[in-house]
Amino acid sequence: MSTDARFAPGDWYAVVGEHVTVLLPGSQRDRVASLWELADSGASADAVLDALVAGGLSSLDHVALVAHGDDSTRLLVRGAPTATVVATEGEEIVSAAPGTTWAERLVTGVTSVRVTLTGDSDADHPLTPGIARVSVVEFGTPSAAAPAPPTEPVVAEPVEQPVAEPVAPVVAEPEPEPAAPMSFGEPEDDPTPTGETPVVEADDWSDRDGHTVTGPPAPDFDRPPIPGQEIAPEVVSQPVASLVFSTGDVVLVDRTVLVGRAPEARRFASHDQPHVVTVASPHQEISSTHLEIRPGAGADHGSAIATDLGSTNGTVLAQPGLDPEELKPGIAVSLVPGAVLDLGDGVTIQVTNP
Repeated sequence: MSTDARFAPGDWYAVVGEHVTVLLPGSQRDRVASLWELADSGASADAVLDALVAGGLSSLDHVALVAHGDDSTRLLVRGAPTATVVATEGEEIVSAAPGTTWAERLVTGVTSVRVTLTGDSDADHPLTPGIARVSVVEFGTPSAAAPAPPTEPVVAEPVEQPVAEPVAPVVAEPEPEPAAPMSFGEPEDDPTPTGETPVVEADDWSDRDGHTVTGPPAPDFDRPPIPGQEIAPEVVSQPVASLVFSTGDVVLVDRTVLVGRAPEARRFASHDQPHVVTVASPHQEISSTHLEIRPGAGADHGSAIATDLGSTNGTVLAQPGLDPEELKPGIAVSLVPGAVLDLGDGVTIQVTNP
């Protein structure tokens, strides 16, 4: 089966390794970091399953696991997930019957697998190794439906054909334009996900689109330092990290990166222009200027550090081997490869080596 993978955004966690993918509901966030450490290290499906069971099945009502072998695909579903498997022998739907521990299949000749968690959205975002918030995931390429078997010809008796009444031509409705993808640009462009330019007032660090209400800003937001450490240079010669967004876009951290619905960079000098990343937030969970990621200095030299900029709904950080934590506004936290930042509305950022 092709390793091509896609997803539709949602509230479930997808922990995606090279060989094993685990799908967990949002209530199981505390399991995500340890599972990602296993999946990222190339652990087998049995090792990942052992870690799931070790955490207790009584609190794990819903889970799905997809493991890709050389000539077979292993599927395990428990609770709500449903897997549709298309193989050379036909199509099969795998789901767990009520009262059973889980349903498990080992299928050969698989061409595609679609795991539905919530809803039935189109999976049109690329799914790469890391952690994403999903509602549907797909692996491989769905096969076209098989043609119906031929039947014996039927000779019809001749009948008188009625005269057809003239029919008005059907005018096709124009297809809606697709939603704009995450875009990058100069700070003065200040694009929003809808292509509009919000009215900007002269206040400091507030949401300016009229939809999101921020809490009180934390003090000293101008490039908040770590106590006792020097400020990093505006632009470094070599990137310290890569940021892999849940949409598949990648941004190098060779300077400050601002992320939000409509991020602004007016506080930066002309020679210190940051990367400005605009992300869609249909439920207004992400603030206008939500998060800052920049190269570290002193003890954090060579690493990236993240600072929540007083966002309304906060930012959750999952570091490998540690419990997820919510960033405190204005407090810079050092990031390690494999860390995942969750901004809400299905937008996650995975930190990798440059």
